[in-house]
Amino acid sequence: MTGFVKAAVSPQNTGQVAMAFGCHLIRITAAETGGTLGAFEAVVPAGEGPPLHLHEREEEFFRVMSGRFGFWCGDDYIELEEGGLAVLPRGVPHRFQNIGLTEGRLLVVVTPGGFEGFFPAVENNRPGSMDEVGLLAARFGLRFVDAPPAEEAA
Repeated sequence: MTGFVKAAVSPQNTGQVAMAFGCHLIRITAAETGGTLGAFEAVVPAGEGPPLHLHEREEEFFRVMSGRFGFWCGDDYIELEEGGLAVLPRGVPHRFQNIGLTEGRLLVVVTPGGFEGFFPAVENNRPGSMDEVGLLAARFGLRFVDAPPAEEAA
């Protein structure tokens, strides 16, 4: 990490749009914060969310901007509505899902930064298989985890 000595700012409705795995708006990058953090918005359709995964490098902070979300982290499950906050630790398998009836929006902050580059990288590299997605994900410290039998049945 380098020094973070200048404000990183993302005015309303600005950022880099990445459509890999849904709509993501990259608001602040690690390059803008000396590696301290990265931030993006995720627009999540009703019933959608990522598979069980873990981050090897960063913690994730979530703020529900609109909608209703379920978060699974390790053995815990929580539900949050607009204004709710959750911080998920690195190295712990987790996932989230929009459990509302309409599109929801999350603000996600990763610390340290860098993971926010995953979605543009997928869009730019266009992996042709889940194996190729997994190889690209590994470059960002992201690992997809097989769900335990109880969760698969749920």
